[in-house]
Amino acid sequence: MSGPNPRLIKFTNGKLLKDGQLVPGDLWVSSETGRIMSPQTAFYSSRQTADKVIDLQGKILAPGFIDVQINGYHNFDFSTPDPDFAIDFANTRHQMIKSGLTSFVPTVISTTPDAYRAVLPHLGPAGRDRDTDQGCECLGAHIEGPFLSPVRNGIHNQEVLREAHSWSDIENCYGSSNLQYVRYITAAPERGDMMSLIPDFVSRGIVFSIGHSNATFEQAQDAVAAGATMLTHLFNAMTPFGHRDPGIFGLLGQSRPSSPVTTPRQSRPGSASPSPHGSPRSSTRSTPRSSLSISTSISDLEDQARYRQPYFGLIADGIHLSAQALKIAYSAYPEGAILVTDAQKFAGCSDGAYEWRGEDRFIKEGQVLKLESNGRIAGSVVDLIDCVNNFRRFTGAGTAKALECVTSTPAKMLGKDVERSKGKLETGMDADLVVLEEGSDGDLSVHQVWKFGIQVV
Repeated sequence: MSGPNPRLIKFTNGKLLKDGQLVPGDLWVSSETGRIMSPQTAFYSSRQTADKVIDLQGKILAPGFIDVQINGYHNFDFSTPDPDFAIDFANTRHQMIKSGLTSFVPTVISTTPDAYRAVLPHLGPAGRDRDTDQGCECLGAHIEGPFLSPVRNGIHNQEVLREAHSWSDIENCYGSSNLQYVRYITAAPERGDMMSLIPDFVSRGIVFSIGHSNATFEQAQDAVAAGATMLTHLFNAMTPFGHRDPGIFGLLGQSRPSSPVTTPRQSRPGSASPSPHGSPRSSTRSTPRSSLSISTSISDLEDQARYRQPYFGLIADGIHLSAQALKIAYSAYPEGAILVTDAQKFAGCSDGAYEWRGEDRFIKEGQVLKLESNGRIAGSVVDLIDCVNNFRRFTGAGTAKALECVTSTPAKMLGKDVERSKGKLETGMDADLVVLEEGSDGDLSVHQVWKFGIQVV
């Protein structure tokens, strides 16, 4: 936009995403504060008039999208150290915001301690820096590894995977001063003594997410009791769901029992693995339980945290998950669903073969990205709006509910500081906005993007 930015903007004649519904109404924002204003304060009390009125003509006005798992974009990899990292990272954020993505959590996958020390200082939350020239806002890093299960490693290099037995192991891996830049971590709670370290992450304001894990349902329950609140790319790189042994997915279907329930008989020997050494609850049980069991002990029944349903990421690119898997997961716990792209740096690039960190080659064919060596799916190359459209088609959840999965729900998962400022069209929230238009085919497209009350697209 040329010329000075209007001070007060009024959006009218559109459908606003509020409380899980699309409702008619006006929205006032201030480019001076970068926040949403109360219409009562702006018009009725102060008798102010808008410097600019945006006639939405029936379009949808939603909070800006939040992607909590994205590995790179526009041919830039968040995990790879480079002398020009800061410059390339800034350029990439300007490209990302064009897709409606106003905030994101850059993912750093399993790598070496030297690489973590090189990239993490660039990936901390923007904090008080409310400059719209920064493009898409970084909310802090997501470190996905290297404390992962070697049998659920996906595309992660097994040679750099490791175990943690103390908090010193965590600091030695990432660098103690670099943990301030981390928003959340993905790790396998059953490996090493990671289970006992979950509270240490939580006490430092770092969200713990279960992922790339071979944990049983019981071990996953232990992790939730210890403070885990998220599941990374549900179904992918984790214990498969079974009707007797639900694995990690079983967390979505649990609820706290109102009275003791008899422990079912074990269905097969392999389903009753005891919790790993160091589990906060391992000392309270003398014998292992089936992965479907519900403890009859008073201590377990009183432990409400054990039965919390976690948030969970869904890669709705139409490749990683079937339509049926998406619908089953969302139906199990709609309030926890978060759409993620898990996009690789090749998002936006032309089809072909690409070198990757000297380890393997990626093959990109349309919206499919695979490793050349073994044909494994290697992340996605889609935008979050594509995931929203797929999710609407596959689940029948409706536009408003689908949009919550990329706005208010990820904001809640990331913590109170993000929830207070992002993800909703409420007074005092950041004026990060996306105007969406519905095409003849029913798909949504990004029409405008606003960051801190200033139009950037």
